[in-house]
Amino acid sequence: MNYYAIIVAGGSGQRMNSSTPKQFIELNGRPILMHTIERFYSAKSSNELIVVLPKTHHHTWETLCNKHNFNIPYTVCEGGNSRFQSVKKGLALCTKDSIIAVHDGVRPLISPDFILSIYKETESKKALIPICPVVESIRKVKGDSSEALDRSNYYTVQTPQCFTSTLLHKAYHQNEQAFFTDDASVVESLGEKVHLFTGEVDNIKITSPKDLLLAEALLKL
Repeated sequence: MNYYAIIVAGGSGQRMNSSTPKQFIELNGRPILMHTIERFYSAKSSNELIVVLPKTHHHTWETLCNKHNFNIPYTVCEGGNSRFQSVKKGLALCTKDSIIAVHDGVRPLISPDFILSIYKETESKKALIPICPVVESIRKVKGDSSEALDRSNYYTVQTPQCFTSTLLHKAYHQNEQAFFTDDASVVESLGEKVHLFTGEVDNIKITSPKDLLLAEALLKL
């Protein structure tokens, strides 16, 4: 079975209080995005890796790769005006019958073993997303009122979200909708079942300076 990974890296540094796009911020001496790419390459070197970047970031990324002697094989794809459009552009390069993983470029701590496991499971399930249970109490707020909810019914969603190529290509032929918040929501709009897979606690998304500190600490364990 062929495997692709579409790594979407179109973020800004706004919540990081940085003028540097967050995927280029250094984590233990190298850009976050390099760590992410390495994890997928380590999982299976025959993976075909597609990195989706805004056109305005291509030169910066090329400069960083030269600086850090980053030579892992991958294809750079120009991003779109939204995540949906960026994934769609990356998907156009996935031409083989395959399993396709779509992953956030700023989730650099995912383990290679986990990547392989979710790829393999998707071969039979067709659509699979990693989830983690909510561990804090949660409340639903409406105006001035709120109510406690049973947290055992709620989970957070991670990436990579994995699908068969046939299904994902079909899903992304739809017109973009406001309720498409991730790849699973795009696929579900076809009436397809999305299966759940236990995620990794350390597979954090780096969006704030505190997340960066946590990632640095986890890499040292």
